[in-house]
Amino acid sequence: MAHFDYYANTDKDTNTTYPFIVDVQDALLDGLNSRVVIPLTSLFNLEKSYPKNPCPENTIEGKKYSLLTHQMARVSTRTLNNCEGSLAHIRNEIISAIDFLITAI
Repeated sequence: MAHFDYYANTDKDTNTTYPFIVDVQDALLDGLNSRVVIPLTSLFNLEKSYPKNPCPENTIEGKKYSLLTHQMARVSTRTLNNCEGSLAHIRNEIISAIDFLITAI
């Protein structure tokens, strides 16, 4: 599993709101049976916009999405089967969002 790859969310209860999840756990810890992920939600579905620092935006397949860093979670590695692409090109924004969530700096 590659750092910052995003996957189709296979959870039937949440995949409409969060169609993708981003793996933010370093590959050094690939031996663990879980991964830390951040959900992505379509900006089209949002009634309000989220602050940019903890919720960076990105375009996937022509649609705008926001990373909901404040909803970071752990998932089983078994759920990460359908890699759709990578957000490594916005690595700095993702790490800054996580840092902002923890330190507010």
